[in-house]
Amino acid sequence: MEAVLAVTLGIMMASGVYLLLRARIFPVVMGLTLISYAVNLFIFSMGRLATGVPAVIGRSADYGDPLPQALVLTAIVIGFAMTAFIVVLALRGLGELKTDHVDGREPRE
Repeated sequence: MEAVLAVTLGIMMASGVYLLLRARIFPVVMGLTLISYAVNLFIFSMGRLATGVPAVIGRSADYGDPLPQALVLTAIVIGFAMTAFIVVLALRGLGELKTDHVDGREPRE
């Protein structure tokens, strides 16, 4: 299970970084969102991957660790706000510069 999760997280992070390096606004926004999903999955998996293993010291084999769940919930809210801000910033840049290229000018061909 850990190997599958590690490969999945690696593919998600690599795809997100690849999209971040694109020169258009939409792939950059999608790359940031994909990286945010990968980080959320990583934090959530830190709670417990195996079943029946106590997450907190004591008799807590029936309960999951609440800290990674709270961190992921907070990260989802912050990620949504960050995505909304970046989309508004991208729309403002598109309106002022008349191009969706991240540096404001069209590439030379």
